[in-house]
Amino acid sequence: MERRRAYKSRPVSSEETQCWSQSRSSLNELSNVYAPPATVDTIERANRLLNSWPKNDHVPAEGIAGVKSTYTKLCTTLGEVRTTAEKECKAIEDALERLGVLIALRTASESLAPETRNKRPRGPSPSISNNGTPAPSRSVSITIPARNSVGPQSSSTLPREKQTRKEFLYKQLPLALNRKVAFHVPAKPGEQDESNWILAVVTRVASNTKYEVQDPEPQDNGAPGLKYTAGIRSIVPLPDPNVPPNHPSHLNSYPEFPARSTVMALYPDTSCFYRAEVLASPKEVQTAGRSNGSTKVPPMYKLKFEDDENQEHSIHAQWVVEFPPEDKR
Repeated sequence: MERRRAYKSRPVSSEETQCWSQSRSSLNELSNVYAPPATVDTIERANRLLNSWPKNDHVPAEGIAGVKSTYTKLCTTLGEVRTTAEKECKAIEDALERLGVLIALRTASESLAPETRNKRPRGPSPSISNNGTPAPSRSVSITIPARNSVGPQSSSTLPREKQTRKEFLYKQLPLALNRKVAFHVPAKPGEQDESNWILAVVTRVASNTKYEVQDPEPQDNGAPGLKYTAGIRSIVPLPDPNVPPNHPSHLNSYPEFPARSTVMALYPDTSCFYRAEVLASPKEVQTAGRSNGSTKVPPMYKLKFEDDENQEHSIHAQWVVEFPPEDKR
């Protein structure tokens, strides 16, 4: 068994916070639309007018003028009922959509029980020696095997214009402060150079290709997470949900990896990235969601992480990136 780096208390992402706020607003809007007594009064007025409508086309005692007056009032009242009903339907649909997105985000990160998340069985890796015991560490993450190892090979094409990885990356530079990235942690002296990737946040920009990044997870003694100096080859920028949809850093500019692609993704409730195989792309997940009656499904991948007993996980596309090439870091 090798212990995963699990958050003691998983921080809520900015996207989840935004979804909470939007869900609350949509529910308040639904309550405001549905609750007013005026709505009930309008429906009761419509019912009274309908009951006063002549039966069997007989002209009532007040004559045709009375029928015309009732008709005008009924049209106006039914129009109000229809407008109110449309507002209620829109508010209900909006609330269900917001709640659906929020549920999907929470489910994706809580798909396993806590005791299962914190530990992860690993198969033997040819790049790890069986002699000796690893030095104690507060956090250990998996070794990403070499490209010639067993497993599906990456079949993704980098973004829409088939640009190279370098071109795609350099369009986003310099990375903004607080930008979330996957960071390759350098090996400690005397340790093997394992490809360990963690979630990190940009805290200082030295140049277009050199940054200071910080582990968002506090240390065991409660001190803030460690800071590292990172070259651009040690960083994989994650999609930024706070930029416009046409921005090079937005999720829209990132590739969508098809089924059987090899990717690197954030394991639920940890701050570590691991190699995984795509079982279903966001497009396929959204299609399945619509067939199940969901009005909107957030961009989610269905993944199978390496050495994870074939368990399937739903991971938001924000945490899924290209499997890193074999660069010298």
